[in-house]
Amino acid sequence: MTQYFNKKIETMPREQLAQLQLEKLQAMLAALNGKNRFYTAKFKQAGFRPGDLKSLADLQRLPMTVKTELSADQAAEGFAGTNLTYPLSAYTRFHQTSGTTGKPLRVFDTAESWDWWGRCWGYVLAGAGLTAEDRLFCAFSFGPFIGFWAAVEGSRHVESLFIPGGGRSSVDRLHLMRETGSTALCCTPTYALHLLEVARENNLDPAALNIRATVHAGEPGANVPATKQRIQEGWSAKCYDHAGASEVGAHSFECEAQPNGIHVNESEFIVEALNPDTGQPVAPGEKGEMVITNLGRWGFPIIRYRTGDAVIFNQERCDCGRTFLRLEGGVIGRVDDMVTVRGVNVFPSAIENFVRAYAEVDEFRVTVSKRGQMDELAIEVELADGADGAAIATAISHSINSNLGLRPTVTAVPRDTLPRFELKAKRFHVENK
Repeated sequence: MTQYFNKKIETMPREQLAQLQLEKLQAMLAALNGKNRFYTAKFKQAGFRPGDLKSLADLQRLPMTVKTELSADQAAEGFAGTNLTYPLSAYTRFHQTSGTTGKPLRVFDTAESWDWWGRCWGYVLAGAGLTAEDRLFCAFSFGPFIGFWAAVEGSRHVESLFIPGGGRSSVDRLHLMRETGSTALCCTPTYALHLLEVARENNLDPAALNIRATVHAGEPGANVPATKQRIQEGWSAKCYDHAGASEVGAHSFECEAQPNGIHVNESEFIVEALNPDTGQPVAPGEKGEMVITNLGRWGFPIIRYRTGDAVIFNQERCDCGRTFLRLEGGVIGRVDDMVTVRGVNVFPSAIENFVRAYAEVDEFRVTVSKRGQMDELAIEVELADGADGAAIATAISHSINSNLGLRPTVTAVPRDTLPRFELKAKRFHVENK
């Protein structure tokens, strides 16, 4: 039986869903106009008044927002910047982005918007089938990165028992999962694989635990077929993808039907898929950049935000019964992460899929560099003890060459050469770009 967070909304006819979105957007625009300095100025510059929004088609009259604007605003205006709708005293939560693409952006939430975050995560956890009968283990050390903070609130909304795993080593976390009878694991996909590596080295069997579902956030990976398969086989559990961002919210989740994609929570977000060069909408089934507007975070709104994420829309009803549109294959990659190697366009997720197909690979690192006038793709792989490094390196090179038309240099490196990651992994490096 499909588990929903709000079945009425999740199965709502799309015409009614669009009307719900319009009403929420109109209410938010009216609330922040004249109070939120950042967006009031953007609206004025664009010649737009909130009352001009009569339909969702009018959304394209609003200017888009980019992360560099928000960062520059905070640099110029101080600690909080001007994207606050209320006095700073009204805010109860402070977090910031991970800083993987630049200086961390500070984000703020009121008590109301933090509860909104929790409800959004309620959709994520319910999508994975979690209920009050589950015990959710969160393998995350809580710092200012928003990471899995909202998973705590989401667990409360679906009434699961939340078990924090911070402040412990990986092996201690495995023991705590066993002691508490945890049934679900929440962490990055990278860390789920690392826990499997640690379990193997300590003669522990993750399949003997009660984990039936793993829920992932913080980075891509759970949408990469080979990575998903590795996680599911290693944990003997279903692996669920989720997408979101500190500045935007938890906007997408995978359902139990797992139809090769993730649902956008359209009750709380409006998404567009646009041609990144022209800004015009792309047709369903075509790849575009996701532009997103959140609807319930009035204190720190994000309107027509260019995420940089490449997505493909599918509006067909899912086997789970939800009418929320799906992102085919999840977030395919970042538009600006795509690299061209010898005339071939490559997303990091494509390389990961080929590398993770080999169970002997515990960790890897990819470097794209220029040698003379030619781009070179080099992959370092760290393998489990006893693996034939030369044979696996050759097999990975042949696999990528036969599928992408590229012949990378693949090298097996000694154990403990490559870094391990608890949060966002940094495996892809571009030199002289």
